[in-house]
Amino acid sequence: MLTDSHCHLDAPEFDADRDAVIARARAAGVIAQVVPAVVAPGWPKLRALCDANPGLYPAYGLHPMYLAEHEDRHLAALRHVLRIGRPVAVGECGLDFHVEGLDRALQQTLFEAQLKIAREFDLPVIVHARKAFDAVIATLRRIGGHGSGAGNALRGVVHSFSGSQEQARQLWQLGFHLGIGGPVTFDRAQRLRRIVATMPIEFLLLETDAPDQPDAFHRGQRNEPARLAVVRDCIAELRGMSTDALASATSGNARRLFKLPMPA
Repeated sequence: MLTDSHCHLDAPEFDADRDAVIARARAAGVIAQVVPAVVAPGWPKLRALCDANPGLYPAYGLHPMYLAEHEDRHLAALRHVLRIGRPVAVGECGLDFHVEGLDRALQQTLFEAQLKIAREFDLPVIVHARKAFDAVIATLRRIGGHGSGAGNALRGVVHSFSGSQEQARQLWQLGFHLGIGGPVTFDRAQRLRRIVATMPIEFLLLETDAPDQPDAFHRGQRNEPARLAVVRDCIAELRGMSTDALASATSGNARRLFKLPMPA
């Protein structure tokens, strides 16, 4: 039984065949999927999708790549939807220094605000970090509350991790998980493979980021949650363990982090 800790099933790429995509995921053993938001106008669709489909769990947040669509009032709206929308996390939020022209100061402001909201609601965060790992780690350390004795400490996952061994170690020390998906299946991803092969398994989550980031066997195609099995098989081989053991461990990690119900 697998848990996809990050997939965008509300994306328009799935509008034509979403029910079939979910059915294929279940047939492949994916029994739970966390669906993070990217913009406030998409929250109602995401909430309705998760309400209608057992095994789908919503997270609400403001993605750093969509700055032009975010408004100041959306932070107040985030607090409201967290009260009524049965969320399992705040996100997708974070920093993206890869895309040209994105206002870094505004990204930072929105990221910090969402981290504080996550602490306020005692929810984990789903973090986007691209070419911004040092800045993300510094922000998590500053806002996180670990060891401060002042309220809830931040916890969560840095999804689609692509940083260094040292950055991974710093995230574990902060209690953060690493989300690993399709990129680990590419032969050229040697640094990522080394990290995944030896990292503490209690901080490992599996993800697809569907419809993005397909595995090496589906390059150029729309990704979907059923292909989490490909990621599982690759990581199990890297770690020298059975696929069942890896699925059990990573699904347990996701269940504890997001407080998901036990599978029936």
